[in-house]
Amino acid sequence: MSALPLPAALVEVLARGDVWRGDMLARLPESAIPSGHAELDAELPGGGWPRGNLTEFLVDRGGFGEMSLLLPALAHLSVGGGWLALVAPPWLPHAPAWAAAGLVLERLVVVKAGRQAAWCCEQLLACGGFAGVVAWPEAGIDAKALRRLQVAAEGQPTLACLWRPLAQAATPSPAPLRVLLAAGERGLSVRILKRRGRPAAPLLNLSIARPGRLPRALAGPSLSLAGTRGAAAAPVA
Repeated sequence: MSALPLPAALVEVLARGDVWRGDMLARLPESAIPSGHAELDAELPGGGWPRGNLTEFLVDRGGFGEMSLLLPALAHLSVGGGWLALVAPPWLPHAPAWAAAGLVLERLVVVKAGRQAAWCCEQLLACGGFAGVVAWPEAGIDAKALRRLQVAAEGQPTLACLWRPLAQAATPSPAPLRVLLAAGERGLSVRILKRRGRPAAPLLNLSIARPGRLPRALAGPSLSLAGTRGAAAAPVA
């Protein structure tokens, strides 16, 4: 039995860009930033990492090259003249690796925020002066603080990303996009836990170089231990 045709007026309404249908990915008010992986972009609303909304990355333990997933987008923003902020990173950026990935290091600022990471992130998002803000908030950040970050990100042409422990995956979050990351056979195992639109593919395995498989400047840890170098978190040059 064939389906009845939709009324012409309804067809026109459904064709509007501000109307979302449950069988399609949501459209974004701000242009998305390509991730550098076509198979991942096909699963991301807007075809890339969203601006003007929070994106959460959930990992069990870091150090498996997870930051490499964001480097193409961060490089794109810095080459375009945008400022980037890393708020309370557990590691300091490994400058040769980031430069090899195409980042303009003079546009990168590292903020030592301590227990004020969420507050600092909110101020950086609200000021509108940064093209990308990547933060590692304290593990006990509450729902109210997360909501404030989402509100601060909304309407801003900013890539806003939070790194949180995998244990928080079962905790509700206002972030429209939540991504689980783990080490995979070829590089990174990626699962989209939450997005606006139809259910995501169960698992993506992306070919991303992991530490130790290529020279350090290309595939070493994207962030180097701050404690082992004794360096203060400051603008990277």
